[in-house]
Amino acid sequence: MFNFANFYQLIAQDTRLQPWLETLPKQLADWQSAEHGDFDRWLRALNKIPALTPDTIELKYEVNVSNTQPLIDGEKKKLENLLKTFHPWRKGPFTLHDIHIDTEWRSDWKWDRLLPHITPLENRSVLDVGCGNGYHMWRMLGAGARLCVGIDPSHLFLVQFEAVRKLMNNDQRIHLLPLGIEQLPELKAFDTVFSMGVLYHRRSPLDHILQLKNQLLPGGELILETLVIEGDENAVLVPADRYAQMRNVYFFPSAKALKVWMEKCGLVDVRIVDENTTSVGEQRTTQWMTHNSLPEYLDPEDPSKTIEGYPAPRRAILIAKNPS
Repeated sequence: MFNFANFYQLIAQDTRLQPWLETLPKQLADWQSAEHGDFDRWLRALNKIPALTPDTIELKYEVNVSNTQPLIDGEKKKLENLLKTFHPWRKGPFTLHDIHIDTEWRSDWKWDRLLPHITPLENRSVLDVGCGNGYHMWRMLGAGARLCVGIDPSHLFLVQFEAVRKLMNNDQRIHLLPLGIEQLPELKAFDTVFSMGVLYHRRSPLDHILQLKNQLLPGGELILETLVIEGDENAVLVPADRYAQMRNVYFFPSAKALKVWMEKCGLVDVRIVDENTTSVGEQRTTQWMTHNSLPEYLDPEDPSKTIEGYPAPRRAILIAKNPS
């Protein structure tokens, strides 16, 4: 069982987030009562991970935690085996007490692409929607954020996050809640909201954009990253079934079309700050994620296409403001 009491106490002291207490405890109690086949096994492994007090925590340039006195070989191997219980590790990389978790995604590359374009995060409260295992939230702390709250309904991502946090001296500036964006009330409480890799999984992309906007303070900033196609303001791809073997995918606009959607939802100062074709160096199979990955999802005869014949993955980052 997870104890979210620390988060309840935190938001009870924050006038912006206090209204969340009207709905959040019941939602998390309902989540606790739901069953998941591997959850008990993951919890047993999580409970065996030591709560270490590290000498060095580096979050600005990477996610790296270490002690001056390294773990002895037996302790290090035990910790590595426990962390591998939480396979697959998709977002990262992490270096935890000299254990390098080489994740499927080089999520640091995405971070490096967006960081120069956003409003500096110093002393800002941040919401990361669809945060995965929380990798980018650690980087947000490294960039100076005061509070990082991530939401993602995956049981595995929550366990991975809590494993990292135990090794990070149980930092209370960062929290992951097993929720979807549709479960959040209109908080209007965060300085910055991130949604990365979520939009194409939503049946109604404009509703998703509005849900994100409704979490922002007046004047707050939205960073939206998603799969796109090339084209003008009217270009949108709707895959007939799977896309790069992904299920539950719906709308792939061009970056220009997405800009129009965001403006239609009432956001202002919308900017396309990056477009990038995903490489097999950025997403691939590793020892920490041994399933198929991007190389297997591309047409072997023409890697500019997916195996279904659609354009290969291309991602864009757009930044916008909530009107003051």
